[in-house]
Amino acid sequence: MTKLHGTAPDPKGELQQAVEKFLGKKLQMTWVPNAEYTDKLNVTLASDDIPQVMVVDPKLPAFVRAAQAGAFWDLTDKLDKYPNLKPMDQRTALNSSVNGKIYGIYRMRAALRSAVILRKDWLKKVGLEEPETVDDLYEVAKAFTEKDPDGNGKKDTYGLIIPKWPGNYASSSPYDTLETWFGAPNGWGERGGKLVPGFDTPEFLEANRFLKKMVDEGLVNPDFATLDSAKWNEPFFHGRGGIIIDVNVRSRQAFDLFRDDGDKNYGDKVAMVGNLKRSDGQKFSLPFTGYLDVLAISRQSVPTEQDLDNVLKTLDKLGTKEGQNLVQLGIEGRNYEVVDNTATLINETDPVIRTIQDNADDAFVQLSFKGDLDIGGIAYPRTPSGQPYKDTLKLQNELMAEDLKTAVHNPALPVISPTAVSKGGQIDTIIPDARIKYLSGAITEEQLKGEIKRWYDSGGTQVAAEVNDLVSKLGN
Repeated sequence: MTKLHGTAPDPKGELQQAVEKFLGKKLQMTWVPNAEYTDKLNVTLASDDIPQVMVVDPKLPAFVRAAQAGAFWDLTDKLDKYPNLKPMDQRTALNSSVNGKIYGIYRMRAALRSAVILRKDWLKKVGLEEPETVDDLYEVAKAFTEKDPDGNGKKDTYGLIIPKWPGNYASSSPYDTLETWFGAPNGWGERGGKLVPGFDTPEFLEANRFLKKMVDEGLVNPDFATLDSAKWNEPFFHGRGGIIIDVNVRSRQAFDLFRDDGDKNYGDKVAMVGNLKRSDGQKFSLPFTGYLDVLAISRQSVPTEQDLDNVLKTLDKLGTKEGQNLVQLGIEGRNYEVVDNTATLINETDPVIRTIQDNADDAFVQLSFKGDLDIGGIAYPRTPSGQPYKDTLKLQNELMAEDLKTAVHNPALPVISPTAVSKGGQIDTIIPDARIKYLSGAITEEQLKGEIKRWYDSGGTQVAAEVNDLVSKLGN
């Protein structure tokens, strides 16, 4: 069972048939639209029909409860004999654990993927350079709103595009990214000798004052509280908004939109910069967890050690260089060719390539935990070839390396508070809901502070105490 962002691959289609032939196994895939995945996961966890392998967020309270109750295999000491499954990075393995126990094989993602995507042609039209600081971001957003960057003579543009965010606090949203730029902790951080949630800091409030000023001045899309995240690219492409704060791969999605529309100058439409500096020149970069979900294995449908070994061997084979080539690039000679040990896509309109591109991180790559890493010297662009893409990939690597120097890591990422598991449903949405209400003008800053207090009063005080105790026990 896995997430779906694009069109589900045909189970009788060429790509699935090729994967099944390679593995010597039949695959029964349950594809669930991303927006519905958490609800479907909760229903599935409560049922008697749990798939052998499930893509899950290892920190989701319902999953944590199920795993700790024995519903999923504890893989902590079981992966070393599978060369393509054993953790490649111990920090990431710990981050994806539940208080040190590994209940799933993590899918690695680059730790520093935060970026600002901009309309390059709009920057040129308003005469501004790419932003380096949050103040520059404000000035660009203001110019994109007020200086008619699309040249149609109408006041119908805005700067920053933010969608309705489906995750909780500290879920790498544009809000979390901006708060980190202002110096707030990434999820949890040390203040006064103890760990506190990032939203209980002056920097959190300062960042949201800054963003509220942008909202009040019309520099942010007016439907930021309701815009479907699946339609995040549309205002950018259609010339209504010019800035997106997200992961760096979104720049390649933007290129695709202009290229597929027949724009021969698509390389001149998109610019990208990394994490921004604070007003005083200090830089705090938002790192991601280093993984995107894990592959958890059910003890109900995989009941014995022998069954588990069979599943792990299958996943291990898919993790080989040959398996990675297949699920990320397609069929060699038809979908990609290797020159100087680097893979380049060919026949980009081929149905197999389209299946891979339509789902990108969420097709068969769900069974490929290594994600964007180079494997065996083969680079996996998973985007069309062409100079704009090559330049963007090079820029991504440069920005990630630079931002890693100022990364603000979350020391509490490996731990799960028992109270957060039991009361997560009641308290997890308090802060993100209050933040949206504050930004939209429904509540004041004092009322926002009151909601922070309500989080503590509703169980947050105990969560904080448990987080501090658990992190201390892990030695972090």
